[in-house]
Amino acid sequence: MKQSALYRDAEPQDENIKPIGYRLYLKFSDSSPSKAALYHNDTLVKIIELSDKVAKKLLVVEAVEMGAEKKALAAALGITRQTVHNYVEIKKYFGLEGLIHNYSPSRSKSLREQRRRRASRRSTGNKARQVEQIHKQQREAANSQLELPLTTVPVAAQDQPFSEEHNWKATRYAGVFMYLIALITQNKWLKLVMEYCGDKYKLFMVFVLMAAYNIRSIEQLKNIRKHEAGLVLGISRVPSKLRVRQWLYEVSEKKISTRLLKDFFRHQLRAGLVGMWLWFTDGHLLPYTGKEKVHSGYSTQRRMPVAGRTNLVTCDSSGRIVDFEIQEGKGDLRGYILYLNKRWQDELIEAPVQVFDREGYGSEFFHSLLENQVCFVTWEKYIDTHKLDAFTPEMFTESFEFNAKTYRIFEGEKTFTYKLEDGSGKKFTLRRIYIWNVSSNRRTSALAGVPADKLSTKDCAMAILSRWGASENTFKHLVDKHPLHYQPGFEMVDSEKQEITNPQYKQKQGQLSRLKTQLNKSYKKFSKSKEVFNKDGSIRQNSVHHRLKHKIEDQEAEIAELKRQIKQTPEKIDITSLEDYRSFKRICNESKNLFDFVTSSVWNARKQMVEWLLPFYENKNEYVDLFYAITNSQGWVKSEKHNVTVRLEPLEQPSRRAAQEQFCRKLTALGALTPAGKSLVIEVGDSPLK
Repeated sequence: MKQSALYRDAEPQDENIKPIGYRLYLKFSDSSPSKAALYHNDTLVKIIELSDKVAKKLLVVEAVEMGAEKKALAAALGITRQTVHNYVEIKKYFGLEGLIHNYSPSRSKSLREQRRRRASRRSTGNKARQVEQIHKQQREAANSQLELPLTTVPVAAQDQPFSEEHNWKATRYAGVFMYLIALITQNKWLKLVMEYCGDKYKLFMVFVLMAAYNIRSIEQLKNIRKHEAGLVLGISRVPSKLRVRQWLYEVSEKKISTRLLKDFFRHQLRAGLVGMWLWFTDGHLLPYTGKEKVHSGYSTQRRMPVAGRTNLVTCDSSGRIVDFEIQEGKGDLRGYILYLNKRWQDELIEAPVQVFDREGYGSEFFHSLLENQVCFVTWEKYIDTHKLDAFTPEMFTESFEFNAKTYRIFEGEKTFTYKLEDGSGKKFTLRRIYIWNVSSNRRTSALAGVPADKLSTKDCAMAILSRWGASENTFKHLVDKHPLHYQPGFEMVDSEKQEITNPQYKQKQGQLSRLKTQLNKSYKKFSKSKEVFNKDGSIRQNSVHHRLKHKIEDQEAEIAELKRQIKQTPEKIDITSLEDYRSFKRICNESKNLFDFVTSSVWNARKQMVEWLLPFYENKNEYVDLFYAITNSQGWVKSEKHNVTVRLEPLEQPSRRAAQEQFCRKLTALGALTPAGKSLVIEVGDSPLK
């Protein structure tokens, strides 16, 4: 085949052929000028009637998607390039329905009637002007660097949550409705998601179902009753896992997770939904078991480095999630804590006290916290247990009960020295809190960089015990109810951190460690040996004592030389400078952030709803179990023009049923509304289908 036959855009054979680029061309018929055929590599793609406006629009969009040049396509069809651009953009933002919804091929009354009925479910107005407005918002957001959604895409009426009207239908997932009411009323959650993602808010509704029912992965959605779950989520039907993944990829491509999370956490602070007195920060390993080479985090349970990332999470004193950030490898806990106050300083009336564990221990970090006026409480490291045991019981002057255990405390001081750049030292003092667990007869101590008028000795002790004492951090409570390690989708990119420990540096450090061990053994032997003298009183040169003395001198000289070499050897090297190297990859956090945004939202809503339930049930030891029994209840859903009503199956025990009814009345009284204005109502009662 000749090259001219393959590449029509380079050499057209007749005047009826119009090349439009990328081996595409339009061929017009002499016998029927109103017809045009689209060819790709001499293969017929489609034939259209140019008088059919819809077919013409679809041809334009399809040709551009196949690679046609807009200018050449416009010239071939006798339209402007701007028109081609408008068709493409309208289809991008409003779909095919937005592109063709004004089309009516005939005057048929039935078609006019169909168009009239569907008009209320379509977005109206000039789509080209709406696209211009969207682009204007994008430019303004980029120029001013505001934390705004990329676009505020209008959601068609038929895509609004609970748009379908129906009578009572049974569902075994009725309890999920409670989470939606709490999220909508407390966080304006659904409105926020729809502003960022348009009709892809349905993805987040599916994630709410997963978080509420502990569904550990998208693949496990195959085990649910999709129609029943869709009824209570307001999306008609939960789609297949392939469709959910398609939604996930489309939302991930927008790169909105960082702004979405920041807007969500900012709203929580402004609305007073999280505490601002004590913030507890800890890291949680997100292990990676794939084939790619990634940086290693640290597994506390296994006490060894493990490939993966670290999720640094901040919670308030009640366990609500205030903020989180997923970092590569081990993560930078210290930098994250310093960054927290700066990130939220505009939303905070008074900076909270930061509480963290021994990973943040260090004089340099403590000094930087004090310099940035960040108050903190942490455990003390390198504790001399013998000194703690030497304190008499009378010194522990204050006592209190915490988590059904008795503690006694008293306060002292500890001085640190911070090295300056010129080599000199700067001293500063922290409060030291001595803690005696009387119940277990164990003693420890904590450090506090906070004024006594802001946090008393007892408050400091209770702060550090609130997450790392008889209690535990929020992650341990979350792990049973949330798939913490789950990554919905993986995208690997080259890491910016391509440095590794210099093998020569590591080898010399090992050699130095061995030499120091040998030197210590020589010191011990030398201390036990005695000086030996000859009969004339002179020192015997070949005695063990004399040989050890020379050996120690040689070892000390060797160590000094090795230290000099180590000082001249770079500690880190960039592996990209090597010939044969395998670069580090970084796991993109976009899909994980989107999923954790939902799990965090659901977790905080769960904490709030448990507090609402507490006054309605006398047995304080079982109210959490009662909450899960209520939210796992089966029921029925009815969607009307102005209301969506969910009726839960009543619990059998009278006291529990009374609490269930009161709790549902509490949620209904919140007055939750969908973005379309439908009221959300939840009640308890018998089956309406009998």
